[in-house]
Amino acid sequence: EVFTAIKNLQKYTPINAKWDKSDEALLFGTIEFIISGEPLTYNIDVKKEVRNQYLSEIYYKNEEYKPFMIVAERISAEIKEQLRDNNVAYLEANGNFYLKKDNLMFWIDAHEPLKVEKDNRSRAFTKTGVKVLFEFLNNPLLINQTYRQIAEQTGTSIGNITNIIQGLKQEGFAVSINGNTVKLNNIKALIQKWSQAFAENLKPTLRIGTFRFLKEDDLMAWKDLELDTTKTVWGGEPAAELLTNYLKPAEFTIYTGESRMELIKNYRLIPDDKGNVEVYEKIWRNDGLEHKTAPPLVVYADLMENNDRRSIETAQKIYDEYLQTEL
Repeated sequence: EVFTAIKNLQKYTPINAKWDKSDEALLFGTIEFIISGEPLTYNIDVKKEVRNQYLSEIYYKNEEYKPFMIVAERISAEIKEQLRDNNVAYLEANGNFYLKKDNLMFWIDAHEPLKVEKDNRSRAFTKTGVKVLFEFLNNPLLINQTYRQIAEQTGTSIGNITNIIQGLKQEGFAVSINGNTVKLNNIKALIQKWSQAFAENLKPTLRIGTFRFLKEDDLMAWKDLELDTTKTVWGGEPAAELLTNYLKPAEFTIYTGESRMELIKNYRLIPDDKGNVEVYEKIWRNDGLEHKTAPPLVVYADLMENNDRRSIETAQKIYDEYLQTEL
């Protein structure tokens, strides 16, 4: 999206632009614009499509990482109006552009959305792709086993593995080194994209149901709940609290391999559509260690999905303390 957006912006305007990487975990990099000979650098994030649920995250980043710009494959007219009302700069892949800084303002909205050509790139972030990529991110050496070994370990077909790795290469998230060796690349951006795809393409299919604690005392003493950690762990806000001691949970997420009846019996959880405990199927194998939380990668994705300021701040802490050192 970034390279296409820059190419089309330069096609329709006299503005030159160059993308570069950034050290910030929650950003995709920077774009330096050359406008009338003067450089102007924006911190950027990238979305395939800007949706309402992303606006809180975008507004947060617009305050924290000034000057900030959102780059997207497409943005609806309604969302673009909301971005302009909140003075958020944006760049669409078709070259549509909004930037207002001091006495400088550009607003281009003349181009139709680009037609999306389907190819193998999308395979890396489908439901199956997200599962396989989760294994790659948690064990980067796995990508260099044979396709048959990867397929057996991830429970998918060799054909899917082929398409997923080809898709990662096409998007620049995997590179070949010395012929046969493959290495994950641009990890920070890959985590961002995986988190979004996990929330949109995989997590909804894992949902078991909504529950509440039987008693208020159980809710208050959630840390004392004796989970069978070989099957059941905290995700989302409670996991973040256990990992960082920074976020007091209001909503509770559980990942489990236990049945609904086991959850009710073992943890005094009652099915309730208005409850504050969301339960999802656990997709990873037990590693032999007793963790009370989901892997940090999953907790990070849960928090980014929340899209509120405190969750995003906590996600940054998890990235800094766990993901940046592990990957």
